[in-house]
Amino acid sequence: MPDWPHNKPLAVCVNIMCEMWTDDAAPGVGPMGNPLAKGHLDTQARSWAEYGMTTGGYRLLDVVGDMDIPCGTYASGIITEKYPELLKRIDADGHFIGAHSWAQNILPVYQERSEEEADLIRGVEGFKSVHGKPPRGFISPRGTPSSDTVELLIKHGFKWHSDHFDRDVPYKIDCEFGDIIAVPFTMEVNDMPLYIRYGNEPEAFTRILERILDGFGDTHTPRAVLDLTVHAHVFGRPFGAIELRKSIEALQRRENVWITTHEELADTVSLDT
Repeated sequence: MPDWPHNKPLAVCVNIMCEMWTDDAAPGVGPMGNPLAKGHLDTQARSWAEYGMTTGGYRLLDVVGDMDIPCGTYASGIITEKYPELLKRIDADGHFIGAHSWAQNILPVYQERSEEEADLIRGVEGFKSVHGKPPRGFISPRGTPSSDTVELLIKHGFKWHSDHFDRDVPYKIDCEFGDIIAVPFTMEVNDMPLYIRYGNEPEAFTRILERILDGFGDTHTPRAVLDLTVHAHVFGRPFGAIELRKSIEALQRRENVWITTHEELADTVSLDT
């Protein structure tokens, strides 16, 4: 693997997740904490999630722009039909847009191969229609692919995907049907589990990041990837934007941190070797 810039051992990726659900579905985990009875559409959760498309995504992009750092985004394919203007803003700001399945309530692991491939193609064509480029990267909702996902991603021209939690650094996956790069995804600094699922205060996001940064040098780890992940409908609100800014400031104060993206990390791994 080529050297990382200045041999900095910790590669930190700031990710903005832009997620949508199909019209007949809603987030299973939301701020109210008590799911509705089966068979009832949670309109409150849908409205809460829609905030990311109308407001939150733009606020997070503004913060990242203010801090002048690279950023990566992953977006549900359905956004190409519902909110293409948000994707155009992301592209205009110079950030990559990775695919995040068709919708957040459609997990590849539950789909038949033909259904998964149809949704993948639909999303790729949608992204191309909005900003002229197919996505190069992919992550499944919940980070849970099917047994067919890798083969389908290779077949349709993807370079990397991040449904991997088994290494500290990116690596090449050799398959009988081709190769693809696995860019590991980390969950330690992620607004969804920290704030929504486990009920921590927003400040926990920055506090945990700083603890990792303080102690990383004592972990006997030559290199590692760390994701700093925010969701447009969660930390896209003012309280979350405050923590995102504070966390980026913490990264910028550290000399051992390379602020990068999954796309850049994928480019450090050769598919020819």
